[in-house]
Amino acid sequence: MTVALDPAVRELLARSASASSAAPARPPTAAELRAAFDASWPRPASVEAVASVTEHQVPGPGGDVRVRLYLPESDVPVPVFVWIHGGGWTIGSIDENDVASRAVCNAAKVAVVAVDYRLAPENPYPAAPQDCYAVVEWLHAGGAGSAVDGARIAVGGESAGGNLSTVVSLMSRDRGGPPIAAQVLICPVYGHPDDGFASYVDCAEGFGMTAAAMRFFFAQYVTDPAQLDDPYLLPLRSPDLGGLPPALVLTAEYDVLRDEGEEFARRLADAGVPVELTRYTGQIHGFYGLYTDLPASPRSHAQAAAFLREVFS
Repeated sequence: MTVALDPAVRELLARSASASSAAPARPPTAAELRAAFDASWPRPASVEAVASVTEHQVPGPGGDVRVRLYLPESDVPVPVFVWIHGGGWTIGSIDENDVASRAVCNAAKVAVVAVDYRLAPENPYPAAPQDCYAVVEWLHAGGAGSAVDGARIAVGGESAGGNLSTVVSLMSRDRGGPPIAAQVLICPVYGHPDDGFASYVDCAEGFGMTAAAMRFFFAQYVTDPAQLDDPYLLPLRSPDLGGLPPALVLTAEYDVLRDEGEEFARRLADAGVPVELTRYTGQIHGFYGLYTDLPASPRSHAQAAAFLREVFS
């Protein structure tokens, strides 16, 4: 049954439509889109305090990868949650999810490591998953210091970050790499706009993330159409999801990516992977980490934190 848009979401969309009522003369470039996004995403008036926030440079295959480490109050080493931001592999940064990272850090008593991976089109596939996997290896080797237990790692992300979280999990499984304890997957990208999911029709426009925007992002990230068959680019292409970490999958009712996230959750369950799936009714893409003034946002942070507490208990 379709549920009406959350009133707070409706108000948000009305403000966004009013602010962008003038049609652009031409499609924006990736650089212009980044600048517009960085200028427009809603900054919180205040943020939750954590024990410490530091930045580090992690050696990666294309140069150093910047990460931000959030630590909770603790007298013993804490597990670590690798957070991978969204933005269609093209825009976004570790700054946009600061509210969620702090909330989960405190509520789950985990270190949060937010990854500033390389962006397309300057750095197309496979740069982003390579950077994220390098950060996981660095953590497992003790790179974050004695306050972090590098033997207990979970990964998570929103949108393209959810995609990259599962890709890192696949890479670790296939390579015998650092063990991943869990995945937290928020409105993840697992298929392509041409895969025939109904949500790409039902939510094609008018709800923030559009079908056209997803096509734009794929055009930045993918340099060869043959790559679309690669499970490390689109995990729904994987013939075998067995052996992946337990997953929490959160989808939004009014999101073009809704159906592929839910299909992936079903495929995980069919492969014997423990999975918890929640559709956030009345919500849109970005409700978790970007639009943190929405009432559903802190609820989703609490759900993610509870899942991580259970995983690491």
